[in-house]
Amino acid sequence: MRTRTLSPPILLAAAFLLAAMPAFAQPGANAGPAKARATTPEIPFESVPNFFKLPAGLYMGEGTGVATNSKGHVFVYVRSGETRLFEFDQTGAFVKEIGAGSYGFSFAHAVRVDKDDNIWATDKGSDMIIKFNPQGRVTMVFGRKSEASDVEAKPHERNPEKPLPHQDGRFRQPTDVAWGPDGTIYISDGYVNSRVAKISKDGDWIKSWASVARVRASSTSFTASRPTPRVMSMSATAIIAASRFSMATATSCAR
Repeated sequence: MRTRTLSPPILLAAAFLLAAMPAFAQPGANAGPAKARATTPEIPFESVPNFFKLPAGLYMGEGTGVATNSKGHVFVYVRSGETRLFEFDQTGAFVKEIGAGSYGFSFAHAVRVDKDDNIWATDKGSDMIIKFNPQGRVTMVFGRKSEASDVEAKPHERNPEKPLPHQDGRFRQPTDVAWGPDGTIYISDGYVNSRVAKISKDGDWIKSWASVARVRASSTSFTASRPTPRVMSMSATAIIAASRFSMATATSCAR
């Protein structure tokens, strides 16, 4: 059997063609991400090391949520040995701890501040959302923590094929909270129930919508889904497949 040896120019040409084949086979395949990177504006920032000044013997732990109020004060929701909520002023100086030893603090998830500077803590472990006034006093509580004596007191099971039926007024690992222009409250009940709860500004339960099944929503709200890189707009004509919710923002939703 005879063999032929390719000359160097032919080898170089073949290598070039092999390297170029994916580009010719999939024109523009990477154009989207490349264009997004090229057109995304740089966000200016200044790194301030050791910004937060904690009292001696007090430590931050794992931070899961951060928010600011109208004064520029910073609220940090942490979980480590225990869940805690700290307030710092605009210079990073420690102001106070909010809700120390609270019954509803179990496994921090998110903290938000509304237009009136009320502080809202969403706790995934206790299945509760707690509203504090600007002075740090509890003014509203949503959801209920399972008691050790409850028959169903056990870790929630995430089963998208056979989800547990929803219970109005209760949550299973909630994730976030947002408000409409009229003060209506929207709570994303995300990890297990995969729904959004709608509650009046006075704390009265109105309704909930979305699940692991396809549903129809009305008016407009925006919901971000962690497992899928998307923000879903729920409108009168939208049919969505809901997933784990983290509320991005909300406007007035269906009555």
